[in-house]
Amino acid sequence: MSKTPVNTDNAPAALGPYSQAIRAGDTVYLSGQIPLDPATGEVAEGDFEALVNRVFDNLAAVAKAAGGSLDDVVKLNIFLTDLGRFGVVNELMAERFSEPYPARATIEVSALPKGVPVEMDAVMVLTGG
Repeated sequence: MSKTPVNTDNAPAALGPYSQAIRAGDTVYLSGQIPLDPATGEVAEGDFEALVNRVFDNLAAVAKAAGGSLDDVVKLNIFLTDLGRFGVVNELMAERFSEPYPARATIEVSALPKGVPVEMDAVMVLTGG
């Protein structure tokens, strides 16, 4: 099976030697997204909710570049530096996804790139393609 990289200027460029996503067959593996503004490459401004929404926007942009949307996500991993923000993430996730919700893991970590409080990656399955 071939691996096809997915890239878009509508999401932040990779911070290292990896692709924004890789498509293998109908499955797309979206790399971790942090709340970077794709236009500047800098951490987005705003409160925690704004940062989470920026992460969802970045994931959505990569999903779109791969030919899908957040509706095609089957697995979402959320990394938080403070698990006390779990409820806020749940509320914002409920605004972006509909049932059946993707499978998910939420993990507290000691630190994330650029000192941000949240990172997410995802697995998406495309149908009809």
